[in-house]
Amino acid sequence: MSADAGDPTLLDVLTLEELDRDLYRSTLLFADPFPLYGGQVAAQALLAAGRTVAPDRLPHSLHGYFLRSGDAARPAVFHVDRDRDGGSFSARRVVAVQGGEVVLSMSASFQAPTAGPDLQVAAAPAAEDPADAEPVQLPRLFSFEGRRPSQPYPDASWPTRFWARATVPLPDDPLLHACALLYLSDIGTGLSALPEDEAAPGPTLDHAVWFHRPARLDEWVLMDLVPHTVAGGRGWYTGAVTTADGVLAASLTQETLFRPGRNPFRPGR
Repeated sequence: MSADAGDPTLLDVLTLEELDRDLYRSTLLFADPFPLYGGQVAAQALLAAGRTVAPDRLPHSLHGYFLRSGDAARPAVFHVDRDRDGGSFSARRVVAVQGGEVVLSMSASFQAPTAGPDLQVAAAPAAEDPADAEPVQLPRLFSFEGRRPSQPYPDASWPTRFWARATVPLPDDPLLHACALLYLSDIGTGLSALPEDEAAPGPTLDHAVWFHRPARLDEWVLMDLVPHTVAGGRGWYTGAVTTADGVLAASLTQETLFRPGRNPFRPGR
């Protein structure tokens, strides 16, 4: 959706109302013919958890399980459990609830600034500059634009490599940018590179992200998704998010249902 006047923006997605200590509620409500977008509820859960740690502790990893379909027209309530605050790390658990039922369960870990080596073994994936790549629509995202560079899997039904950036200026808040990255990270699927004649990826089961270095999401980042395996009715892929200057900002992995027949909620349909 566009960021025209009157339309919701990414900043609306990343706005929570504090109800009580460790208890938050989403404020953005809108009609959507599809189940609640997983990246939205995950980003809001991470934001709720981040509000309960020291400001200098930023997310370094998370693992979320999508347990039920949600509804974008209803608020989600986020309850945070403070598992531990150590000398350098803080651990949190979050559940997102709608109608008295848990739709998302997430564990997240936060780390204070730490000095040490900074090494990146592999170079960023090859991709044309965003200015030289064709536009691609990123469905279901508020205030994001995309560009499609050359594809490692040209026959994929949905791009597995694409540039993206927020179209609204974001404040200088590293937690907010990490939540924006998580919001983006659930769009697309590396499994779109697999043949669709017998089966197709369905709803997400779980999603994990590791934040290596800070990245601004109102600047271009490259998403690169790689399929690995399908077994037991589940498909699994990994991904990387790099900045325009080739710095690895985050790594991710996701598992989805992979059942016979086309998925009506497939991205781009």
